[in-house]
Amino acid sequence: MQVWLPRLVLTLVLFVLPLASTPSMAQSVESAWLTDGRPNQMATQAVRYLELAATDGLAPEHYGAVELEQKLRQLQQPGVFDPIAATAFAQQLTVAMTTFLSDLAQGRVSALDVHHDFDGAQARQSDAALELGQALDSRDLSLAVEQARPTFPLYATLRAALEEYRALSDHPAWSEPLPMPDGRKLEGGETYPGIDVLQQRLLALGDLSDTVLVGNMYSEALVEAVKAFQVRHGLTVDGIVGPQTLAALNVTPSERVRQIGLSMERLRWTPLHQDSRLIAVNLPGFMLYGYEIDKQGQVDIKVEMKVVVGRSLNHRTPVFDEDMRFIEFSPYWNIPPSIARGETIPALRKDADYLNKQQMEFVDSSGNVSTTVTEQKIQAVLDGQMRIRQRPGSHNALGAIKFIFPNNQNIFLHHTPSTHLFARDRRDLSHGCIRVEQPVDLAKFVLANDSDWPESRIREAMDAGTSQTIRLKDPIPVLIGYSTVLTRNGSVFFYPDLYGHDATLIKALEQYQGLQ
Repeated sequence: MQVWLPRLVLTLVLFVLPLASTPSMAQSVESAWLTDGRPNQMATQAVRYLELAATDGLAPEHYGAVELEQKLRQLQQPGVFDPIAATAFAQQLTVAMTTFLSDLAQGRVSALDVHHDFDGAQARQSDAALELGQALDSRDLSLAVEQARPTFPLYATLRAALEEYRALSDHPAWSEPLPMPDGRKLEGGETYPGIDVLQQRLLALGDLSDTVLVGNMYSEALVEAVKAFQVRHGLTVDGIVGPQTLAALNVTPSERVRQIGLSMERLRWTPLHQDSRLIAVNLPGFMLYGYEIDKQGQVDIKVEMKVVVGRSLNHRTPVFDEDMRFIEFSPYWNIPPSIARGETIPALRKDADYLNKQQMEFVDSSGNVSTTVTEQKIQAVLDGQMRIRQRPGSHNALGAIKFIFPNNQNIFLHHTPSTHLFARDRRDLSHGCIRVEQPVDLAKFVLANDSDWPESRIREAMDAGTSQTIRLKDPIPVLIGYSTVLTRNGSVFFYPDLYGHDATLIKALEQYQGLQ
């Protein structure tokens, strides 16, 4: 089963290692490209890799692939012998291949450039110059390329998707946009002047398996194909071609190629985890996955569920990577100062009984509790000398369980009494923490190796109404990632750029390109 992020998450690195190289190493590498003063088969193979850089979401022009290929052909012509030009070619090829391998392994820009938090200590480490030299010593450049290329399953499937959408770049079905239907939506049984183009696109994308045209009518078969398209693009699955579905249908394959390339770039930043069990959240997809990974790297999804994440406008959930170490059953909710200032205190001043209605209480620095509302206590909260918390129970905003992975952003996973929110297609509705749809299933996954916590005891602790915190015997990595493209069971899924991170990455890459 192809899934999102098996042993690595789509979170993000803060650095690119410098290209370590000594003069003697460089000379050795450059001489490997030449035989009797002429470019050899290794040089031909290297130029070919640079020409094919686009298959990994990179740009051949960044490495001078066209110029190098022209010089290669000139220097390999019968009767041509120019050792000075050949040496200059070898030097240029060394720089190009070293840069290519570094970009392939670690990315062209860093996570810091796109405002992602990550401790780079666990990032993929690569010495492109050293690995290139070793590959040349073995007379097999593929060793360096395969070592640099991310090896986890998602990268390989994205690479295949990239090739699929590149092949569609000149497809006539996208020669002009689909028109807006009359009444701004198209429903089954209605006629539509763009029906033939709509069918061509759905056929090309694989959402429709065969021609089904009946004049200009939007037939039931086309409705079902549009539903399949909507599933793959994070849209409301109703078969109606409205503004959002039309906008997604009008995204060209070339634009999808760039989107896939952005997700591949993020995977190059990804830190390596050796753990056999992982929890990963993809923010744009509003989904959580719990994985088990065998020694061969095969991934098995043990649990998956919808999540609610931070609002895109002002409470974005950050991208980062930490270990889950605690579970709190029947938790207190210690209201963050920002929420207390912006929401809770204004409500208290408006309604003196608000504290009691919401089962809240004041707590001072010594742990003393009070339920009496005074302006002095309110001011103490504003000054950071007291806090407000909500007691455990069915009314508690954190629900019946809280999954804790200590971090400086105060982000955690938790249950919620507002379960109706999971029915929405777009679920950026929280203050930043992540609400989970199936808390019992997640707790069972987290505690699967702890025989002291069967499902019955989990449920009992969740319903107890008395806070209880346990330390996990085996901490589990929690990986909060951001990818607007995923693959699953041979299908490619695209999601809106929820927090604008793709747009930020595009700008960073454009700056990188401008420096080349």
